[in-house]
Amino acid sequence: MLMPRKQKYRKQFRGTMKGNATRGLTLAFGDYGLSSTETGWVSSKQIEAARRTIAHYTQRGGRTWIRIFPDKPVSKKPPEVRMGGGKGDLHEFVAVVKPGRMLFEMSGVSSEIALQALKLAAYKLPVKTKIITKGV
Repeated sequence: MLMPRKQKYRKQFRGTMKGNATRGLTLAFGDYGLSSTETGWVSSKQIEAARRTIAHYTQRGGRTWIRIFPDKPVSKKPPEVRMGGGKGDLHEFVAVVKPGRMLFEMSGVSSEIALQALKLAAYKLPVKTKIITKGV
């Protein structure tokens, strides 16, 4: 699964997710893309599940680019622990996704296969998405 090699600080604040994405809005590498239409956190497990779905459906044909990276650590306290005692241990890494952000890109396969693969990958993600093609 994806995670940063090293970080300056082990734990981060949750932060706010306001506004639209300002980077990574257009297709940069492939002919078909999966773009987010809402805000949310996408975990490294969800990114990997979507990637595996695309690879499985295309029978590892063509080329796939992952345009998001989970670099935000999320901590979680164990169940049935009382208040206090500091911040919890590291649980997972997430990518902060805002509306308009390109999540995945594909090329090298037919349009029917690419569109169906991206549709199946969208089911694995916690944010609403839309499929973008190069001409549109």
